[in-house]
Amino acid sequence: MSTKQPVKESESLVPVEIIQSKIYMIRGHKVMLDRDLAELYNESTSRLKQQVRRNFKRFPSDFMFELTWEETESLRLQFAILKRGQHIKYLPFAFTEQGVAMLSSVLNSDRAIEVNIQIMRVFTKLREMMISHKDLASKIDDLERKFQTHDQKIVQIFNTIRRMMTIPEQTGPEPYKRHRVGFIADKP
Repeated sequence: MSTKQPVKESESLVPVEIIQSKIYMIRGHKVMLDRDLAELYNESTSRLKQQVRRNFKRFPSDFMFELTWEETESLRLQFAILKRGQHIKYLPFAFTEQGVAMLSSVLNSDRAIEVNIQIMRVFTKLREMMISHKDLASKIDDLERKFQTHDQKIVQIFNTIRRMMTIPEQTGPEPYKRHRVGFIADKP
């Protein structure tokens, strides 16, 4: 009787970096493509798609959507998803975080469940990073606004100093002649 030990985070089946590299931003959503998920699950893409089609009610549009030909071509060009000369027969499915979670119930294999747990952890870490980045961006914006007004004030100070340093040109009548003050001796 073999009892299977749960996979610890440090003993992950798939390195976090590989999972992160397979998450794309499409239509404003972080998604994973069917072929990448099939690769991670050690399944064929056709079997994964077949299981999704059999359980289509489990995948509403906010869980999964089919890419357009333009999106597919754009991905191919940007990320070299397909090598030059290769063509696809069917449009790929893109799964959001919720759609990936639903896949483990549809595929029903131990590997799919274990890999899904890893993927969910990566999505959670990415969400946490985005929140911390938003906080950091907000602080930078605040500093930028603060120093922008400081810069304007410093520029005003320099302009005032420059005006004080320049001698204004005389316009109008001849300026008043100054006479020397003090005793003037006659010349012999």
